[in-house]
Amino acid sequence: MSEEQDRSGRERPSTAADRRGRRAAAASGASAAGKGRATPVRDNRPTKVSVPNRLARFLREVVAELRKVIWPTRKQMVTYTIVVLVFVSFMVALVAGFDFVFGQAVGAVFGP
Repeated sequence: MSEEQDRSGRERPSTAADRRGRRAAAASGASAAGKGRATPVRDNRPTKVSVPNRLARFLREVVAELRKVIWPTRKQMVTYTIVVLVFVSFMVALVAGFDFVFGQAVGAVFGP
């Protein structure tokens, strides 16, 4: 009984996956009986590139990434700056308040 026949001996219709598998096997040179060809040897040694070429490539990639950035508008920048300044001012006041309270408590416990 071949792969193309079902149990009753009738030919079964080939599916798209079957056809893709046969095409891939034929394209890679693999036969149905054997495992096919050996994997070709790959040269994985890194190629040496000069320092100026690497620097130039790095700068080109930096510029390309900066072009992808969505830059905020002036109004957004002013809003973000104000939010950050208010938050930092609040945190400074909070830490200063804790410092004062704990300083007073330590002074009360251990004396001046």
